Amino acid sequence: MYILYGGDFTRAPLVQWVLEEGKIDYELRKIDILKGEHRSADFLAINPAGLVPVLITPEGDALYEVAALMLYLADRHQLKDISPPLTDPDRGLFLSTVLHIAGEIQPEMKRFHFPHRFSLRAEDNAGVRDLAKSLVLGRLSVMDTRLAKRGPYVLGTRFSLADFYLSFWIAYLDRDYVCNEFPAIAKLYGLVRSRQSTIPYLAETERMAEAYAEMIKRKPGGVIA
Repeated sequence: MYILYGGDFTRAPLVQWVLEEGKIDYELRKIDILKGEHRSADFLAINPAGLVPVLITPEGDALYEVAALMLYLADRHQLKDISPPLTDPDRGLFLSTVLHIAGEIQPEMKRFHFPHRFSLRAEDNAGVRDLAKSLVLGRLSVMDTRLAKRGPYVLGTRFSLADFYLSFWIAYLDRDYVCNEFPAIAKLYGLVRSRQSTIPYLAETERMAEAYAEMIKRKPGGVIA
């Protein structure tokens, strides 16, 4: 059985959704990052990088990096409905999109939500946050153009975990603005948001995003270390 370390305001729902989608046995152990439990000695003994989520495999390996965890589970458990297998012609576009989100959108989202980690002075936090949002919107514009040509999903008429991964970050950005600005992304988000298996995860992510935005207003210097 797998053990997933996750919790509120983390990317664990992405991994949890894959586990649930594949009907894979797992135990969820919550880490309270608001209380700094991801920096505790006990957690660092599990993952010295201090990153959440962490997936402990049945063999005892501690894995992290959310895109890798999703792909690993989908490949190991042959979840072909959400991840094209190696010989599938869609595999290239699928991987290209997942790794683009992981390498180009996700890092800027970290700067957007945790600007205090990337600025030397508190007065620079707003600038870091604004620049990160601008960069994400630029990358979403490119994604919108691709979806308009091939959509409604990343792989055309075929849903995949890439769609859920992208939707997760839309929920954590400014989904109303994004959906008004990018019609193809709005269509994808609506489709993903209406899927029975993704409804609880995206709904909860939307709530977490709203709660986090309120906390940042009260404490602009940073909520999570």
